[in-house]
Amino acid sequence: MDLINKSILFLGAGSAAEAIISGIIKGKVVSNNQLFVTNRENEERLSYLQERYQVICSRHKEELISKADIIILAMKPNDLEKSILPIKALFKENQLIISILAGKSTDKITDLIGLPIPVIRAMPNTSASIGYAATALTKGKYAIEQHMIQAKQLFQTIGMTTIVKEDDMHAITAISGSGPAYIYYLVEALEKAAIEAGLSSSVARELITQTVIGAGNMLRLSGEDPETLRQKITSPNGTTEAGISILENNHFRRIVMECVKGAKERSEELGNGQ
Repeated sequence: MDLINKSILFLGAGSAAEAIISGIIKGKVVSNNQLFVTNRENEERLSYLQERYQVICSRHKEELISKADIIILAMKPNDLEKSILPIKALFKENQLIISILAGKSTDKITDLIGLPIPVIRAMPNTSASIGYAATALTKGKYAIEQHMIQAKQLFQTIGMTTIVKEDDMHAITAISGSGPAYIYYLVEALEKAAIEAGLSSSVARELITQTVIGAGNMLRLSGEDPETLRQKITSPNGTTEAGISILENNHFRRIVMECVKGAKERSEELGNGQ
């Protein structure tokens, strides 16, 4: 199931769509003129994407949908119904729908379109733009293995993929979908602490960025679990132990768990239209 001759339409032109478009173009699996983008009303955003990525952007949804082999739903989750209902008659059963919408089930999308159309649900993250996305995939009741192969080929151009049960997607949304933001938030705090400790912002950013990269690669390449890696650099009565003890005293682990729980619950609320 090659993507070379497939036309891919993005319904939605926000940051998630842009990250995937950027990654696909860098992956060189399809050409720019096979990528189409439309949205409900923001023409300025379409002009920006067309100028920056040389993709085809238009407000003429009828023409774009008729040409598309793969349609990626990339609007805001709460905009799903009002985006799809006016154009539902334009969809065809031989198209593949890929949704990157947090909380929205494949059954919800199938029922909304009103066709036995194949739907793949994907949860990438914004690291797609540099080819380091972690994307979970699950298929709806009308999707077959060939559709999953296409989805894997597409999202492997922007990082790694893993196939999961749909019941797990709320948790995955909270972990890998929102996860980069948690890391960036931690880096923000580390940078402020470094500057207060007397470092320049440029030195702080360079050192912290490399520290995050190194820690990520240690997790990926060492074969050791994070607890073991942490313990190896936490000497008794040392500087790391002093820092870790502050995190423990302030219930850092519990805060992180509550963070993930809150994101998962919000994903579930979005699935229920809240």
